[in-house]
Amino acid sequence: MRGGSVPVTDEAIEKIKTMIVSGELGPGDRLPKEADLAERLGLSRSSLREAVKALSLIRVLDVRQGDGTYVTSLAPDLLLDALGFVVDFHRDDTVLDFLEVRRILEPAATAMAALAMPEAEIVALGGVLAELGEEPTVEALVANDLDFHRRIAAGSGNPVLCSLIESLSGPTARARIWRGLTQEGAVRRTREQHQAIYEAIASRQPEVARSWATVHIAGVEEWLRTMLGSAEGALTSAEVNGSGKRSAQDRP
Repeated sequence: MRGGSVPVTDEAIEKIKTMIVSGELGPGDRLPKEADLAERLGLSRSSLREAVKALSLIRVLDVRQGDGTYVTSLAPDLLLDALGFVVDFHRDDTVLDFLEVRRILEPAATAMAALAMPEAEIVALGGVLAELGEEPTVEALVANDLDFHRRIAAGSGNPVLCSLIESLSGPTARARIWRGLTQEGAVRRTREQHQAIYEAIASRQPEVARSWATVHIAGVEEWLRTMLGSAEGALTSAEVNGSGKRSAQDRP
């Protein structure tokens, strides 16, 4: 059973949150001194201290030793770091869940990028595809894939959407390596689909871009669903981590 201090700490967190949401404290503002703030909010200094500690962990507050406690920039990428931390604890059997969410979010981001991505960034996106050699290792292909999708998410112009997609990319990377090593034609299809996505963005065709992004992610998702349902499809860290440096041409 939890001690009685938890609700008090929750109350302290809520009161600080209210000060920020109401605009009484804004990004970059310094909190009043601990004793003054505790008295003003009707809290004990210990519960206020615990609340500050909790809010600093999720990047709402920044505790600077010898200087004071400040509200952070509250930028989406900063606040969503906490989500990335939680995502790192995923289990292999939840990878399909992450892929399903990616299939919902990334096509929308890709369509938005086709409308909003600046020309210079589209050129840079094409450069990412051109960097890949004719016979890349699967490891190099997946690194290139992560950069490609990251740039598209950023090109959507929505920093919250971009941060969410980046948080979801890590857990699915190993599945993409495994697919590249085991599924015939996976590397070729990945490159072709990347090219189609790029061309749709470059020609400012949002619905075509959305469709190709859906096909691209759904392909990995359906392959993994099939493999997880197969007795021969057991994924082990040794298979992926030990084989990631093999050439795409060497896959079974």
